[in-house]
Amino acid sequence: MAGVDEAGRGSLAGPLLAAGVLIDLERIGRSERLALARLDDSKQKSPEEREELYPQVIRAAACVSVAVRSPRAIDRNGLHVSNIAALTDCMRSAAQEDATRLVDGFRLPACELEHTRVVDGDARSAAIAAASVIAKVTRDRYMHRVAPLYPEWCFEGNVGYSTPEHREAILRHGICPLHRRSFASIAYSQLELGTSAGEFEGAGSEGIADVIDIREAIRAEADPDDVEAIARDA
Repeated sequence: MAGVDEAGRGSLAGPLLAAGVLIDLERIGRSERLALARLDDSKQKSPEEREELYPQVIRAAACVSVAVRSPRAIDRNGLHVSNIAALTDCMRSAAQEDATRLVDGFRLPACELEHTRVVDGDARSAAIAAASVIAKVTRDRYMHRVAPLYPEWCFEGNVGYSTPEHREAILRHGICPLHRRSFASIAYSQLELGTSAGEFEGAGSEGIADVIDIREAIRAEADPDDVEAIARDA
């Protein structure tokens, strides 16, 4: 069973990150099955619960894949196109030929692999819920790592989403290179920033998402005998 989901689609700042998880029920034991039974929509879990589930998903997964779309790529190609492309990349990387393939909420027109769109899939499928945990935790960890570079926007707390504190920070300080300029006509104009939303300090930065290396995180959670195989899958 392969499941694919994303995190960060609705955020004002930071990358969009998709994840795919392949679960082979015939090769996992009772403890892994019990861990998968605890999965649910990652948005309904606390950050502490997601961090606890993350290594359990890594140990239970036969394969994990991650795809990242940076803020500049989202601005250039559009949010929906970027999201579908990232989900498609993960499906191709994680799914085996004989797997049942599920994706949360979307059809993937460019994906040649047969798959099923599942509405509210992260609450209905353990494989999609597992992918949701990987995507959300990996993206949150990234936002926490880059937060000291942009302290005015408090990314360690809002991880790029539109919170009252985040909106207040935008009113005070404008927008940093992590913000998505393509949202200017909606979110930022509502903050009465007008055309100033396009005034980015260092807006030419292209390497923001390059900080993410899923292999490093996976190695930290994997059993020693599985490190090489899991890192290769990532």
